[in-house]
Amino acid sequence: MQLKIMPKKKRLSAGRVPLILFLCQTISALEVPLDPKLLEDLVQPPTITHQSPKDYIIDPRENIVIQCEAKGKPPPSFSWTRNGTHFDIDKDPLVTMKPDSGTLIINIMSEGKAETYEGVYQCTARNERGAAISNNIVIRPSRSPLWTKEKLEPITLQNGQPLVLPCRPPIGLPPAIIFWMDNSFQRLPQSERVSQGLNGDLYFSNVLPEDTREDYICYARFNHTQTIQQKQPISLKVISAKSSRERPPTFLTPEGNASHKEELRGNVLSLECIAEGLPTPLIYWIKEDGTLPTNRTVYRNFQKTLQIIQVSEADSGNYQCIAKNALGAIHHTISVTVKAAPYWIMAPQNLVLSPGEDGTLICRANGNPKPRISWLTNGVPIEIAPDDPSRRIDGDTIIFSNVQERSSAVYQCNASNEYGYLLANAFVNVLAEPPRILTSANTLYQVIANRPAFLDCAFFGSPLPTIEWFKGAKGSALHEDIYVFHENGTLEIPVAQKDNTGTYTCVARNKLGTAKNEVHVEVKDPTRIIEQPEYAVVQRGSTVSFECRVKHDHTLIATVTWLKDNGELPNDERFTVAKDHLVVTDVRDDDGGTYTCVANTTLDDVSASAVLSVVAPTPTPAPIYDVPNPPFDLELTSQLDTSVQLSWTPGDDNNSPITKFIIEYEDAMHEAGLWHHQAEVSGTQTTAQLKLSPYVNYSFRVMAENSIGRSLPSEASEQYQTKAAEPDKNPTAVEGLGSEPDNLVITWKPLNGFESNGPGLQYKVSWRQKDGDDEWTSVVVANVSKYIVSGTPTFVPYLIKVQALNVVGFAPEPAVVMGHSGEDLPMVAPGNVRVNVVNSTLAEVHWDPVPLKSIRGHLQGYRIYYWKAQSSSQRNRRHIEKKILTFQGSKTHGMLPGLEPFSHYTLNVRVVNGKGEGPASPDRAFSTPEGVPSAPSSLKIVNPTLDSLTLEWDPPSHPNGLLTEYTLKYQPINSTHELGPLIDLKIPANKTRWTLKNLNFSTRYKFYFYAQTSVGPGSQITEEAVTTVDEGKMAMASRQVDIATQGWFIGLMCAVALLILILLIVCFIRRNKGGKYPVKEKEDAHADPEIQPMKEDDGTFGEYSDAEDHKPLKKGSRTPSDRTVKKEDSDDSLVDYGEGVNGQFNEDGSFIGQYSGKKEKEPAEGNESSEAPSPVNAMNSFV
Repeated sequence: MQLKIMPKKKRLSAGRVPLILFLCQTISALEVPLDPKLLEDLVQPPTITHQSPKDYIIDPRENIVIQCEAKGKPPPSFSWTRNGTHFDIDKDPLVTMKPDSGTLIINIMSEGKAETYEGVYQCTARNERGAAISNNIVIRPSRSPLWTKEKLEPITLQNGQPLVLPCRPPIGLPPAIIFWMDNSFQRLPQSERVSQGLNGDLYFSNVLPEDTREDYICYARFNHTQTIQQKQPISLKVISAKSSRERPPTFLTPEGNASHKEELRGNVLSLECIAEGLPTPLIYWIKEDGTLPTNRTVYRNFQKTLQIIQVSEADSGNYQCIAKNALGAIHHTISVTVKAAPYWIMAPQNLVLSPGEDGTLICRANGNPKPRISWLTNGVPIEIAPDDPSRRIDGDTIIFSNVQERSSAVYQCNASNEYGYLLANAFVNVLAEPPRILTSANTLYQVIANRPAFLDCAFFGSPLPTIEWFKGAKGSALHEDIYVFHENGTLEIPVAQKDNTGTYTCVARNKLGTAKNEVHVEVKDPTRIIEQPEYAVVQRGSTVSFECRVKHDHTLIATVTWLKDNGELPNDERFTVAKDHLVVTDVRDDDGGTYTCVANTTLDDVSASAVLSVVAPTPTPAPIYDVPNPPFDLELTSQLDTSVQLSWTPGDDNNSPITKFIIEYEDAMHEAGLWHHQAEVSGTQTTAQLKLSPYVNYSFRVMAENSIGRSLPSEASEQYQTKAAEPDKNPTAVEGLGSEPDNLVITWKPLNGFESNGPGLQYKVSWRQKDGDDEWTSVVVANVSKYIVSGTPTFVPYLIKVQALNVVGFAPEPAVVMGHSGEDLPMVAPGNVRVNVVNSTLAEVHWDPVPLKSIRGHLQGYRIYYWKAQSSSQRNRRHIEKKILTFQGSKTHGMLPGLEPFSHYTLNVRVVNGKGEGPASPDRAFSTPEGVPSAPSSLKIVNPTLDSLTLEWDPPSHPNGLLTEYTLKYQPINSTHELGPLIDLKIPANKTRWTLKNLNFSTRYKFYFYAQTSVGPGSQITEEAVTTVDEGKMAMASRQVDIATQGWFIGLMCAVALLILILLIVCFIRRNKGGKYPVKEKEDAHADPEIQPMKEDDGTFGEYSDAEDHKPLKKGSRTPSDRTVKKEDSDDSLVDYGEGVNGQFNEDGSFIGQYSGKKEKEPAEGNESSEAPSPVNAMNSFV
């Protein structure tokens, strides 16, 4: 039987059965109960809890620490082997072992060399129940060798030739990080033409004159020892040629047409192709027998490097890189094989068995090639270990049957192939233990009625005990119809009631004995607010009371707390809290808000709220008072380094008692002329003890305040300068944000002069990577507000601190804040983009999130680009209008509104960080269904006859689908404008002309016309027309004759004629005055705000200058009879042309419309301005 103690929740099968808990799962070493009383006499084999990594590269400048920690009962002893033989630490004075631990400390700081202790170490932890062993820990000191000295000849090339600058860094441990910089420690710019290869060499596809320089320097950075080695500078001179001969691409690396690459599972597969050519070739990647994994593929170095993250066996195959320019293309095939070091399928788990039970240890691993499984017991190969009749080995499984206490041991499983190994310890612990209940006896559980109650019964025993619960001294076993039984022994009462009060007994049984424990349950009444506070509106200055009466269980103590706007009540004596009330006197405007009454007991709490609104009282006359006169006679006494006493004489209070004095100071050394608040004292005091800061030249002044206001400041006191001291605070607002992918910009709010506490203010800026083991890097800078750290990895968390210091000393240790180095554009596009068309104008887009590591910055959201597919007539346009929608945060879906029906769309999705957008996902096309059409573009009635009318129309500008038919409805209108019967007519969709026959002569008809798709009818367009009296006259003529006989029409025409006559007389009089017609009088005569003159500079309406107000028009400035205006007399405005403000422009800016002297009257659209005619034009219209 196997034991596991887990807090899983499980109901027993249906039926009224006793509560018996069977736990039959494996227990690991960490899951043995940690009750101190139990652990005192519970034996357990050793378990390795912490150890150094398998490949342990050490810093030769520091002591060597090889970790090995283990636990067990009794506590284990430790021993070590080195290179397969016993390592006697007692014989080496430099080696010590930590007490109660197996961790070795080798002191090489005082003497000795790290190379002496290179080797393979293994730790063994042993007690009477067995022995556990660690991995083989390979100790190697890090190395950062110097570059071999070499003489580098200057390189001279002609413009356009290829070039490779070799780096060939020294071989270090671990390998160095390579980068190219100049003498100023500035990184050399790289591009599609110039880039660094994986081997560190600098490749030029073709050289340009601007590549000429004498300081091409390759640097090797060894992070483990924090050292940087530098190669000798390389000089390059590029000679400009008259013409560079273009050439197709050839590969600089790799060589040949094919190559092979082998990588281990789980690593990053990096494939590289760099080509030369003129013009510069571009690199493309494909996988010959499949597609590249979208979410794991990253392109680096301007697409010259292809990386696949977390590579697996499925990524094996042929990859092809293609180099292409305008003169041709070449390709190179890389055959990739993915091998695998062993990895676990099922690691062996610890077993806790009782005597006579059976069990198994299973050890399953996979790899490429398939790993070999071998077993050890207590660190010894199982083939030569003492025989145990209770065990049998079957490949990757050890089968135990009828175990006894002597079967206890620690077993090791080793899975290995040529690429590595896995080692796991798993113990078999055979225990015979009677039941023990670990929960404290007579525990009291108090619960609120109608809430759940949980009664604990933690237990242990081997064999695993069964659990039963009873209520009362002689009660029967509880059943699962009203209770929930948990596997860890806990009894749950889902809804506690008063009758659940009582004593409950937990009983644990196995074949070795019985244990029991009693707990007690009390069910309490819930707390309730029986009278709640109510909404109140009160006048300013009055009193308001809120009531809160609470009822609770009599055995509990309730406390009532009042809150204002979810915070504490103001510390003001106007607020009084009684037993059941809150009273606010002299209510002010800022007392308005939400007041909440919270009633608490030790078991529950309830609350109720009400809003207070404060309104202004009825105004009453107030007596006239004034602010106090300023204080005078300021004097400084008791002058110390950190304090001084200030005294003064109050001025007159002007009939309103002084309530307080406000003391301000000026720092003449740092901020002369600027006064700051120092202190406030009661209006009855005339002295104040003031605390002072170091290195400040103080002056003080005092102001008095009463209920009316504050007095003017007093005269300044004498100056008093304090001594310098170290800063007592550090800069605030410390932040770390990168401005570039390879830097970290540390900023802070500097201390002001007052806070510096002394001369020579500086800042110590320190930083280190949050997730690394690097030491702090520090630099002291002047009194500035930022510092830039260069050469950082992209978007890595950093710990940052900024400490102030001056000539006296340092400020206290600063707080550590976290920042991030610079962001770079995301590397991976969202995958699995899916589109769900909701309706004809709305679509829903879903996508899979990108891996967090590929974002390389703070995730800001996802951005959808979508555009409508162009028709054949639109494809010649270069610009495609793309729409963009951004969805904040980590959302993986969004809606696209405002789509056009019956249209084809294309979209892609990109992830966005603080740097910008990542690559676009593959384009996803979708189509919207049909919708209803717009109204037909036009409807005209032509060729009216006695009994027929012909209709012509243009199809809808937005059909939104396939038109199925047109619907025409029409009805006659009699002379009293009454409508006749409506006639409905269907017309095929391919028609744009239709003739209606058999109509009544001299009759007006109203037409309603609309198009239809399969979805339904669209918007309609209406028109009216009249049939003719006879063939020689238009229907409109008949209508005009009828109107002309009307009295009202005759009267209107007479009035118009009279107005025109008056206008002609006025114009004639003005002409007789010599043609003088001042502009200002013209504006006054036609004071329409919409036709005021316009300023030339800003397009706004203005006035003519006074100098021009009364000047006559220039000779020839009158409007000629053809109603045109010369350019010198008027701005070239479209209003002066026939089309006026309604003129249109082509996309290239050319004007559309006809130039005519006569402007046709168009229907008013509500946004057109009417233009008042000039008298001259009015005359010309009658000529």
